[in-house]
Amino acid sequence: MNRRNPAVDLALVAGFAALIATVAILPDIKTGVGVPFSLQTFGVLLAGACLGPVRGFLAVCLYLAGGAIGLPIFSGGASGLGHFTGPTAGYLVAFPLAAALCGLIVWRARRRRTDFTLVFTAGLLSSFLFIHTLGPLNLAWRADLGLKEAFLIDTQFFPGDILKNLVMALVATSVHRAFPDLLARPAVSEERETSAA
Repeated sequence: MNRRNPAVDLALVAGFAALIATVAILPDIKTGVGVPFSLQTFGVLLAGACLGPVRGFLAVCLYLAGGAIGLPIFSGGASGLGHFTGPTAGYLVAFPLAAALCGLIVWRARRRRTDFTLVFTAGLLSSFLFIHTLGPLNLAWRADLGLKEAFLIDTQFFPGDILKNLVMALVATSVHRAFPDLLARPAVSEERETSAA
């Protein structure tokens, strides 16, 4: 049974894109290496965990498109296409991929309740697989650094990333408890539950 409503999906995508923009423009911490510590990844992974792979991916893409056309919604209130050719480009490109993977893991594994450990693990895995890989790779290229140096710089974000994923998992599980139909369950799971009933 398809519970999806396109108008609701569109509103959710736009709403989470706005949420990412809101947390991204909160004051960030300058690290001195061209990549600030911000809450962008919290919003990105929360979109995936709450909306699932497709809507989460689209929400992040909408956020990036808004920043690319000049809305001051990137970290620190920045904007413009130039950010897609600078030191932060790898992180920006990785955002929608991380949201999609986080959303896919949560969506595939979810049953009657969203598990905190599952969401935290999905967020952390997605972050390290995409954000902490594409980010330093591009940083090495654009900032003329060695790969080892770029990945070493990226490690300074690990503690903050773990903390943000803990908070993200806490918020996502709370959202799913409040809105149990927000993340449509896999059809296979629904069929099994229907058969078992």
